[in-house]
Amino acid sequence: MLQPAVSKREFLHMRMIIAVIQPTKLSAVREALTKIGVTRMTVCDAQGFGRQRGQTEAYRGNEYKTNLLRKIALEIVVNDDFLDRTVDTLTSVARTGPEGNIGDGKIFVLPAGEAIDIGSVVRGPEAV
Repeated sequence: MLQPAVSKREFLHMRMIIAVIQPTKLSAVREALTKIGVTRMTVCDAQGFGRQRGQTEAYRGNEYKTNLLRKIALEIVVNDDFLDRTVDTLTSVARTGPEGNIGDGKIFVLPAGEAIDIGSVVRGPEAV
């Protein structure tokens, strides 16, 4: 049976974080997030480019330009009390080198309108 709807104000306390990172950083990021208590995320293979505009590679002596670079997109929904520590962990662990480099990725933080756990039909921040 569905739980009663939670007020819309409660939903404003959830955020969706979309982090686009280097594939080589996935295991380190996942470990670090687990240590701070973030145990649920969706991991997607992604391709794209930013300021890098792709790269030139050599294959069997021929050079060709790859316009889309392989990345990993993490989708993480957190309650507001986990937002800062999650973003801080992502920025520190996903960075390559002490000052970072072009191509390290991006983090986007969006409001999450509603969360529903399909199995238990719990709604709102408790579903996260």
